[in-house]
Amino acid sequence: MLTLMAVHAHPDDEVMGTGGSFAKYAAEGVRTVLVTCTNGEQGDGPGGVKPGEPGHSEDEVAKQRLAELAESVGHLTITHLELLGYHDSGMDGWAGNHRPEAFANADFDQAVAKVAALMEHYRPQVVVTYDANGNYGHPDHIQAHRVAVAAAEATGIPAKFYYTAVPRRIIQASYAAMKEQGMDPGWDLPDDFGTPDELITTVVDTHEQADVKLAALRAHGSQGDSISLLSMPPETQRLAMSAEHFIRVFSKVAAPDHEDDLFAGLR
Repeated sequence: MLTLMAVHAHPDDEVMGTGGSFAKYAAEGVRTVLVTCTNGEQGDGPGGVKPGEPGHSEDEVAKQRLAELAESVGHLTITHLELLGYHDSGMDGWAGNHRPEAFANADFDQAVAKVAALMEHYRPQVVVTYDANGNYGHPDHIQAHRVAVAAAEATGIPAKFYYTAVPRRIIQASYAAMKEQGMDPGWDLPDDFGTPDELITTVVDTHEQADVKLAALRAHGSQGDSISLLSMPPETQRLAMSAEHFIRVFSKVAAPDHEDDLFAGLR
């Protein structure tokens, strides 16, 4: 049975880089497996209360975010959700980075064993996770990368392994669109942010999944303040949802240098 597995760090990470692919492949009868490593405790609480501020309850935030994750999974028709239950480490530089229970500080071999066991169970031909920098330096994304890579190497099960990617040109265009609409992103866009286009090997057409992907993103409403895409014009949202990009790390089967299907060579 064709199986796609994605290893993500937090509730809501499943949407932007892989949500359309999840929905697309599930509709084709591919078994889809989402591994979510943390419960998202370092997210926003009710009313946008930030970690460390009065009224922020990690237990309540985790409960809310896992409920939102379940709704998102339904929109994306993900067939299997696996929760590792680690504690959210928070963004790079936050105090939560140093907590012993944080995913970034988890026993590495134990975490690898958990993901390896899931690979043994589901036998995914295709596995997707972040690049070595976690796409943007988040400690939990980096740990998820390390764990997924080690589990794939230990089991030898995946036939194809990918990193998610956001092309630099798309980030620059989206940032420019926000500025043109009079929106303040609240941050300056570094020139080197995003993935150089020449590194991208795989582009999956997800324009038909744009609506369910947006629905999945809206399901994570408690984190809406950090999801700037939802504030953009509808046409910009749909454009951003129309394709998903990946870097193929290895393939044990013959596949074209540039492909439009994660399962190219496996059909």
